[in-house]
Amino acid sequence: MMVPAPAQHINTPRPPAGSGVTHTVLALQDRRHQFSSDRMGLLLLLASTLLCGCIQSGIVASEDTSFKISSVTLTIEPAEEVPRNTNVTLRCQTKVLTSGSMALTRKYTIFKENRIVHTKMTESSDDVLYLLPEARVSNNGKYVCQLTIEGEALSSQPKKLKVMGLSKPTLHLNRTYLTEGDTVTATCSAPGETGVFGFYFYDDSVELGDVQTDSNRAQSTLHFTTLGPHRLHCFYTVDNMPVDVKSEESNEVIVTVRGLSIKPVLEISPENNVYEGDPLNISCRVETSGLNSENIEVYLSQDGNSRWLSMGKTNTKHRMTATGPQLTFECMMTMEHLKKSERRNVTVIELFSAPVLTMSPAEVFQEEPMTLTCRSEKVASEKLNRDELSYYLSSNQSFASNGSGVFKVKALKTDHICIAQARGIRKTSKVLKVHPKVAVSVPKISLQDKPILEQPFHVLCQSAVGSLPITYILYSNSTKLKETVVHLPNQTALFTVVIYNAKELGSYKCEARNGGKRMQSEELVISAIVPLSRPTLTVLPDLSDISEGDQLNLICAVNGTPPVTFRWYREGDKHPLRITTSAETFKDYEVAVVSKQHSGLYYCEAENRASIMVRSNPVDIDVRMALWKKAMIGGIVFLFILLVVTAGCVLHYRSKRGKRERAPELSVKPSSPKSDDSLTVTLTHGTEVYKSASVRVNRSAVSVWTERKPEADNEEDHSTVSNEPDVEYTEVVHPRSAEAARAPLRRGTDTVYSELQNSTHGPPEGHDYVSNTRDTQHICSFSDQILGSVNSNSCIHACRTTVM
Repeated sequence: MMVPAPAQHINTPRPPAGSGVTHTVLALQDRRHQFSSDRMGLLLLLASTLLCGCIQSGIVASEDTSFKISSVTLTIEPAEEVPRNTNVTLRCQTKVLTSGSMALTRKYTIFKENRIVHTKMTESSDDVLYLLPEARVSNNGKYVCQLTIEGEALSSQPKKLKVMGLSKPTLHLNRTYLTEGDTVTATCSAPGETGVFGFYFYDDSVELGDVQTDSNRAQSTLHFTTLGPHRLHCFYTVDNMPVDVKSEESNEVIVTVRGLSIKPVLEISPENNVYEGDPLNISCRVETSGLNSENIEVYLSQDGNSRWLSMGKTNTKHRMTATGPQLTFECMMTMEHLKKSERRNVTVIELFSAPVLTMSPAEVFQEEPMTLTCRSEKVASEKLNRDELSYYLSSNQSFASNGSGVFKVKALKTDHICIAQARGIRKTSKVLKVHPKVAVSVPKISLQDKPILEQPFHVLCQSAVGSLPITYILYSNSTKLKETVVHLPNQTALFTVVIYNAKELGSYKCEARNGGKRMQSEELVISAIVPLSRPTLTVLPDLSDISEGDQLNLICAVNGTPPVTFRWYREGDKHPLRITTSAETFKDYEVAVVSKQHSGLYYCEAENRASIMVRSNPVDIDVRMALWKKAMIGGIVFLFILLVVTAGCVLHYRSKRGKRERAPELSVKPSSPKSDDSLTVTLTHGTEVYKSASVRVNRSAVSVWTERKPEADNEEDHSTVSNEPDVEYTEVVHPRSAEAARAPLRRGTDTVYSELQNSTHGPPEGHDYVSNTRDTQHICSFSDQILGSVNSNSCIHACRTTVM
């Protein structure tokens, strides 16, 4: 902050009305006007101003500081694409929402391609401007404006500025006329441009150099290797990420280079009719024409040799033996920046050609003898006699000498080289790689898959050792079937075979050949696998004779090649009842004791090596009740019937006995009884038989069911009764009464015959019983419902028989 000079009069604005320090400030201002020439007054004024600012800051801090940055907008004026030298303004507009009247500290940041180019701190809400006067291409790029308030930031959408056009560069040289070896300083400028530059200097279309700098001006030192005029120009590029912008070419400047009277001289002797092995003398020197030769150096070199042959100050020499077919030499001189050279070629005539190594025979097996021949086809007879040539055979670093060039060796896998030599000239043949063939080993014959009847299967044939290609031939019973050739390592011969007759036993052999060697495999006998027929499931015993407690056998039989795997199933079960593999074509599943729970549908499945599962038709097995159970039930029914019949007959017998014992007490009365001694017989009619009957005599009823004590007088009579049953017939005549209420006792005749049979053992000690024919018929009717074959008469007859 600058302090005003004491002689100046400063008008300080008054604090706003209502301020807590109004009077203090006014007093200080009055005193400052009174002592304007005193420095102490200025210090007091400054202190009061700071105090006022602190107080106001405390007041502001006490207010509500909530805010929200609503938007940030960046615009480029006058346009986003403008020509060079246009004044460009980047305007950053913001909208901030606050809940109070406080002043917020705002930080504005302008970015260009993510790099900060402008920053401003302010409490004003006015737009922030970033000026680009006379915009250049270097100002091109994407710009973003960012507003930050108390840690909260918001950025605008990026805007791209594009400035069109670059200024034309200018080229200046410090000299335009040069002598050979001189240099020139070139200066290239980009007037009015800013940024990072790349300057490039050209001689017509040949680049001489480049300079990278952040200045709009660059210099470069240029050298020229050729004499005469050179047309120079330059241009520049401005680094404008992500691509550079290139200017147009500068003005053209012509530079003339004049030569010096100095040159290298190369001499070779002899230069013509040079044969291999001839000596060569080479000289390299410099002709200076009176110039200072202190800084001159000469170098002698040969093409194909990275090291120079010799070097010196003004001249050098070298001696060597000529080798063909062509030699190229160079003599080069240097003097500061000046370089000159001279080149010459020497054609060398071949003394003898490079040897050629051959072998015979062309194909040979390991360890067999073979011949290697080394020979040079061409020899310069005018300079060399063929007998002067010597040949050497190199095999694995061992050399063998032979003047004729013919070598007898054993065939081994190795590399051979032949060397021919004469008059110090040594030539080597190309490498001969000898790969003797390996005889085939005895082939192995095998099956690749199962030989199923009438289905193709494959026979494999392979020799473990043997040089390729190998020819394999398949024979069946000495008859040639097929032939194939294998060209790749680890490849097997694969033959497809089909057998159509199940009884046929195929005998197969495989033969392997490579060259003159033949080997046969062992014999392979193949019998076809016959797929299984549909199984037949047989049940023992017969389906109609299966009863509880019997032994049950389910026999599954097929036709085909064993071994066979059998499986038995019952429908409804997830798992098989039994699984077994048999060398026969049938097998059984046995249930030792069959029960009713074994009833159901059964079937079997079979499978052999043909891997085709076959299934039988299902068989319904119904287990019947055991015979002893049937007999027991029949016996129980028979005993029950017999018990019922016996009970009926006993009841019938006892009813007759009761009537017989009461027969002496019965009397026949007149048909018209007296009025004072009347007989009334009342029968109560039941559903089927008379259930009860009572006889009333003299108005006192006595029931036939009434218990009656046996008389002592009768005991003797009963003891003497004959064994024959006594049958008595009693005729009971029912009088007809004049009263309409009296109903007849029976339908039809009024005479009822009751059959009474006396027991030989006397009367029973218990109750007396009365029965009649209807009682017997009722019992027999019940028995007939059970048996369905017994009638009432047979029942009565049975009762009689049983009692007797």
